[in-house]
Amino acid sequence: MDDKTWVASADGTQVALDNVYLETEEHNHRLYQSYALENLAYLAPMDEDEIERLNISHNVLSRVFDGRLIFPPISRPRRILDCGYGTGAWAGEVAERFPRCEVLGVDINPSMQQEEVPDNLYLQVDDLNRRFTFPAHNFDLVNSQMMASSIHANRWPQYLRDMFRVTRPGGWCQMVEMYFQVQSDNGSLTDDHALRQWSTRYAESMEGLKDLRVPLRLSNMMRDAGFVDVEARMIQLPTCGWSNEADMRTEQRDHDIGVANRENVQRLLSSLAVYPFTERLGMPIQDVHLLVAQARLEADEPGFKAYFPLYVCIGRKSRSRR
Repeated sequence: MDDKTWVASADGTQVALDNVYLETEEHNHRLYQSYALENLAYLAPMDEDEIERLNISHNVLSRVFDGRLIFPPISRPRRILDCGYGTGAWAGEVAERFPRCEVLGVDINPSMQQEEVPDNLYLQVDDLNRRFTFPAHNFDLVNSQMMASSIHANRWPQYLRDMFRVTRPGGWCQMVEMYFQVQSDNGSLTDDHALRQWSTRYAESMEGLKDLRVPLRLSNMMRDAGFVDVEARMIQLPTCGWSNEADMRTEQRDHDIGVANRENVQRLLSSLAVYPFTERLGMPIQDVHLLVAQARLEADEPGFKAYFPLYVCIGRKSRSRR
């Protein structure tokens, strides 16, 4: 990675940001980063609506994880790397919770981050599809969250190896990824429904570019990269509250998560689809809007019990690995 793209460094110095990351363009009334589109690095918008959605998503995940930011047993981290910081919400909360820890975030887009950040948080702007140049054995924790639609399909093995290399012996990596194939376990959601069609079109739009099935293989990829003590879990993330009132079959906590996630889902069905559906699949924007509107109605129907699978995986770098 090129050091000239640093916005702030750990010694407190400020370095000019490369203007290539600041250029934007509009498509179908949504604002995008030009660099991300030109390099096919990230095809979602970067406007105020998307910033708000990302913050909603962060709050939903906070509910899902009961406020836990770090999953492995790390009590006093000294250095943490956040890959793909987005709005900086996760990195900012970690920096506040561990004021003696140096938190470094890397993301392709500087325009979505918060204006004020903790003094121990340093945000770098760069493309994670490039090889890491951080020193080896450098971080107590490497966090990678929601990167399936950002990392190129052929980059994933090296991306995991990069994270392994910069993790200190005894340190940890944690990954959180959503699988964008909407699911329903009660048989009511079929391939004829708009939600399934949305999922199919989204996968088609990313074919050959991104590997949207990466969430299903996180544990194997971690082991292949060299991590040990790997643990993985799938969590159902409801598209809405599955019942109007929590009952014996629907725990209040799960119901509340679905209610909170509803707004995130309603927004992402549009924001993730507009550019790839129109530019990569050639769909007329009117057809995209119609499919999104139908998918939103179905996502909001409690009877489908629809959910997106959320995968969480952690792995440790052995103390004997140098």
